[in-house]
Amino acid sequence: MFLRNDHGLELGGSAVVTPAFPPVPGTALSTRLKRRVFANLDLAPDLGARIGTLTWYRGVATCLGLCAVTFLMAPGFETPIYGTAAPALTGAELDAARAQAIKPLAMGATTGYRVAATNLVAPLTDTPERPIISLDGVKLASGDALLSVLKRSGVGAKDAEQVGALVTKAVAFDDIQPGTTLDLTLGRRTDKAQPRPLQNMAFRAKFDLKLEVARNGTGLALKQIPIAIDHTPLRVQGAIGSSLYRSARAAGAPAKAVESFIRTLATRVPVSHLGSGCKFDIIVKQARAATGEVQLGNLLYAGVSSCDNKVQLMPWESNGKTEWFDGGGKGNKTGMMAMPTNGRFSSAFGMRRHPILGYTRMHKGIDIAAAWGTPVYAATDGVVQFAGRSSGYGNFIKLNHGGAFGTGYGHLSRILVHGGQSVRKGQVIGAVGNTGMSTGPHLHYELYKNGVAVNPRSVAFSSLRQLTGSDLGAFRSKLSQLLSVPVGRGAAKDSD
Repeated sequence: MFLRNDHGLELGGSAVVTPAFPPVPGTALSTRLKRRVFANLDLAPDLGARIGTLTWYRGVATCLGLCAVTFLMAPGFETPIYGTAAPALTGAELDAARAQAIKPLAMGATTGYRVAATNLVAPLTDTPERPIISLDGVKLASGDALLSVLKRSGVGAKDAEQVGALVTKAVAFDDIQPGTTLDLTLGRRTDKAQPRPLQNMAFRAKFDLKLEVARNGTGLALKQIPIAIDHTPLRVQGAIGSSLYRSARAAGAPAKAVESFIRTLATRVPVSHLGSGCKFDIIVKQARAATGEVQLGNLLYAGVSSCDNKVQLMPWESNGKTEWFDGGGKGNKTGMMAMPTNGRFSSAFGMRRHPILGYTRMHKGIDIAAAWGTPVYAATDGVVQFAGRSSGYGNFIKLNHGGAFGTGYGHLSRILVHGGQSVRKGQVIGAVGNTGMSTGPHLHYELYKNGVAVNPRSVAFSSLRQLTGSDLGAFRSKLSQLLSVPVGRGAAKDSD
């Protein structure tokens, strides 16, 4: 890297040049070699690197050598090392140290002066009690009675019965929900053998009512404190993203309301087809107390707009039955169950040889083989026209579904309905049996059209309810009221 100055001119291309300055005397070769060797010699290398090399073995040798020297220079174990202990504290030093310790405090301390009892000290005949006891947050568990909770909390039987008589004037015991908390205050008693008198009790009897029982000069008195309730339905709107459920939840809709909303929409439109560009509209029944508590109820309205599938659905009760209707008052289409019980087809509709009578005759229904006791369901909504014993059918049920259609269920082991009763599609009406002229447990299922038996497997029908007259007018009025509710809050009054 560096060139000696006596070579500088030769490198410049000159012929024979004499240096202008005498050369610097060089160091002896042996001295320079020693310096280079010892400069690169590392006697304490990193034993975690370059394992197995000469440098690593040199480091191991250095370590072992140092350990050996240390061991040889260490004193023997037979020669003890003597030390000196601190002298024991006595006199004033001991008293000062003892006063600063914590153990004497636990034992009542040993300093100061002990004073003997005098005439001013009067022995207590009994342990004094607290004047009042406050019990806040006493919970009414499931299956608990109010009077039982009061007695367990220390209220006397007489006071508990008086409280029960006062409370029943405002609310029935059954209306007090489990989990209700009681705030009790028990007063001073004159005798420990007697229960403490109830001074005050307060609890939330209903969502809109608080009750207080307080002791006055003549006894216990009840005070009813009404709580203002704002019945304003909750309305949530938003755009549908990749997921209808997530979009509705992100907009603030309650989880149960969203689940009910999706189930309701699925009866009219494929939910998977509702994508970006569509907007959802959810209205949920809500009650907000003046104290801040909120109760959410059922879904009141389900709507989809701003896309090809525009839906407006609202529940409505008609003829004792509640179902969802669209904006025009049209209900859901209801079809008939193909299999009114869980089993397999064992005999078809038509002419056949009777297995018991032995001759050919018309088989007016189909047979579905199933285990004895298997539930039998109503094929669709209807009214029980007959339920009882019917010759060869055994235990038999006949349903009238309106629109000239009816169904029959024979050979039942049990009948769970009665004549004139209204039933719904899928409701259990009986159980598979072997009554009447039957060779084994099965259901004989018949379908009637205009009073004539037809093949149940060849006929499919559905019914569509349509509101008319005053029902339709009231329905549209309620729908208009709901649609006027602002998003995020409700109208001034919500009529059920």
